[in-house]
Amino acid sequence: MKTLLATLVVVGLLFPIATAAQRTDTPQQAPAIEPLPRDLEMQLALSALPPHLRDKATVYVLNPAKGFEVARKGTNGFHTFVARTADDAMVGPWRLTKYPEDVLYPISFDSAGAKANMRAFFDIAEMQAKGTPPQELKQLIQERFKTNYYKAPERAGISYMLAPILRTYTNPDVNDAIHTASFPHMMHYAPNVSNEDAGFVPPSAEDLRDFSVHGGWRNPPQPFIIHHGPHGYVIQPSATAKATILKEYDAMLRRLCGMKKAWCLPQ
Repeated sequence: MKTLLATLVVVGLLFPIATAAQRTDTPQQAPAIEPLPRDLEMQLALSALPPHLRDKATVYVLNPAKGFEVARKGTNGFHTFVARTADDAMVGPWRLTKYPEDVLYPISFDSAGAKANMRAFFDIAEMQAKGTPPQELKQLIQERFKTNYYKAPERAGISYMLAPILRTYTNPDVNDAIHTASFPHMMHYAPNVSNEDAGFVPPSAEDLRDFSVHGGWRNPPQPFIIHHGPHGYVIQPSATAKATILKEYDAMLRRLCGMKKAWCLPQ
């Protein structure tokens, strides 16, 4: 995943924060991921989807010893889960010296994305569970993207990331700083399309700094492209829904915040 919204999120996410220090740890084996309570993990995963798709979606939970497992089989072609090491950790030249301990990356895919883009997330989780050293895994996943092991989606489609909370790398093309934000958005598959091709204007450096400070957009940007290449996406912010989403999931957010300070949204 390569450009500006590797600066963002995504969903790979955003601009480096001055107070975030770059990690200098020596490479090490992955510590065991602390699993979320099953009901909370499923609720957080389903929050990535719009309400009308939740009841019939396939939901996965993370087994720290094996990787993702089906918690509920769906019928509508949508798949949703909470990544604890997302594919944005695999971009950028910096060394992945250790796996993140507090990333929360709720994401969903339609059937086309599940056959293509979702595979990297599941491979990462499985290899991490097996004890693959972080830097070794990063190099392997990067090589798989370069050699087209992970194919582009076979058709146009969508990945919903409408969850009220997202904690991941702020600017993974540059460093390993991690940030918590509320950024409900949708991602439309855009293989090999650039911002210039689409006539999009990416967020400015000032906008990205503002996002980092406030944990979300005060002035939501227009759509823009991230991860230029076969696995590119058009990011479409869902600003009008944010207040509703935060209200709907207030109890869930308070529960997460009570578990880890890093999972508290900036005020």
